[in-house]
Amino acid sequence: MTGGRQKGRMGLRSCFLGLLALSVAGKCSYSPEPDQQRTLPPGWVSLGRLDPEEELSLTFALRQRNLERLAHVVQAVSDPRSPRYGKYLTLEDVAELVRPSPLTLRTVHKWLLGAGAWNCHLVITQDFLTCWLSVRQAELLLSGAEFHRYVGGPAKTSVVRSLQPYQLPQALASHVDFVGGLHRFPPTSTLRQRPERQVAGAVSLHLGVTPAVIRERYNLTARDVGSGATNNSQACAQFLDQYFHDSDLAKFMHLFGGTFVHQTSIAHVVGKQGRGRAGIEASLDVEYLMSAGANISTWVYSNPGRHEAQEPFLQWLLLLSNESALPYVHTVSYGDDEDSLSSTYIQRVNTEFMKAAARGLTMLFASGDSGAGCWSVSGRHQFRPSFPASSPYVTTVGGTSFQNPFLVTNEIVDYISGGGFSNVFPRPSYQEEAVAKFLSSSPHLPPSSYYNASGRAYPDVAALSDGYWVVSNSIAIPWVSGTSASTPVFGGILSLINEHRILNGQPPLGFLNPSLYQKHGAGLFDVTHGCHESCLNEEVQGQGFCSGPGWDPVTGWGTPNFPDLLKTLLNP
Repeated sequence: MTGGRQKGRMGLRSCFLGLLALSVAGKCSYSPEPDQQRTLPPGWVSLGRLDPEEELSLTFALRQRNLERLAHVVQAVSDPRSPRYGKYLTLEDVAELVRPSPLTLRTVHKWLLGAGAWNCHLVITQDFLTCWLSVRQAELLLSGAEFHRYVGGPAKTSVVRSLQPYQLPQALASHVDFVGGLHRFPPTSTLRQRPERQVAGAVSLHLGVTPAVIRERYNLTARDVGSGATNNSQACAQFLDQYFHDSDLAKFMHLFGGTFVHQTSIAHVVGKQGRGRAGIEASLDVEYLMSAGANISTWVYSNPGRHEAQEPFLQWLLLLSNESALPYVHTVSYGDDEDSLSSTYIQRVNTEFMKAAARGLTMLFASGDSGAGCWSVSGRHQFRPSFPASSPYVTTVGGTSFQNPFLVTNEIVDYISGGGFSNVFPRPSYQEEAVAKFLSSSPHLPPSSYYNASGRAYPDVAALSDGYWVVSNSIAIPWVSGTSASTPVFGGILSLINEHRILNGQPPLGFLNPSLYQKHGAGLFDVTHGCHESCLNEEVQGQGFCSGPGWDPVTGWGTPNFPDLLKTLLNP
């Protein structure tokens, strides 16, 4: 037994010496992301392997501490029944809680310095470290990685990635969660234009969704705008060379903003605005966040891929961990299939949303535009959940359509509205009652083999997602659709509610879900008709879940009725 212990110690010592010598072969190495999908997405091609002396950037996600304590803090500050409700942490408080151990920081720095990677920077929370180094150095550090330049996507974006798995020294296994800038390719926008429909004469006729239609349907009056007397602000994040143009925003407000006080320019751009053509996604997000959350200071996080090796979504998370003062509401029209991401990456990103919730930030994500989704596992079809929509620490927004597409009437399910059950995250306690009730009472449940009934269920809420007018590159474009539209609309309405809370001396809403589910969707129009799409086969015949009374995994609790929702959320 004594000899065995001595041999183990020698093995650890050998691995540590290997760490310093950058030797990561054999038993002295581990793979941080063995389940990360590494196939080349459709429409992307390789331009060849990078020159060894070319520079790239890598982001090291360092192991955090006190994650159970962080979860307890989020629960306490987000639950209206808690005495700590609304008593949010500062960024510095969060940093003190999750900061990696001194051993982690020393070990990783020693390893990087040994490879000549000296140009590295920590964020304020010290749990992300970004380094600039040569391809030669990177491939020595990350055994097995081979960096190529790829081009693809609608905008022919250029990125640097490795389709080969990477390994790290075993001595880093308790210190590094994953390395960003290797595997994940940018997703493409799912926004679409739907064909025009036949117009029938009727009262309250409209020819597509505009700010006036949004305000009429959700009962926003001309007085329901920001006061300009608070430090209230809201933000949307843009990726993949998606830019907005100030001139488009001005034209949009000239055409559609005549009935309410509004701002015509962005207050703050974080990052760099590219000089390319405006993207419909970015134009939509900015125009409807600023018209629903009218006259409220608006920020845009622009992540144009300042370096080809950066993962834009990861860079956005780094920005949140590096700024003490942030907008209260953030909307993001972005998502990936859960199964395309490594479990390590998903869990770490989920922790970043916990950090945001602890700070009192409201994070809204689009539920996706593929209904329940569909993929084949071992020859059997299953629904395909989306992330970050499936995170239990964000508020996920589904989509609806008007029952009559040319009347401001009741809403039904928009068949593209993403929704379902996570295969990664268990059902959080705040939604236990609502989801159990749906599962026990819905007459239209798909076969149980298609979804994980015990997983985090989404979306939480919804808004109109069909037939929007958008101004992009000076052109008014009709019939733009997707949950990318419903998300900024709901975000802007929450910003108006924050305005009232701040003026009343109350804290901002923060992580919204505990309040939503405790109040059983009070203040929302219940959407009870329609189903979304899924696998097209004999068992489900293209239909996923269907809406019904109360919460459902298609439209959540429903769409906003502003005066009622304001009353509900002003009285915790």
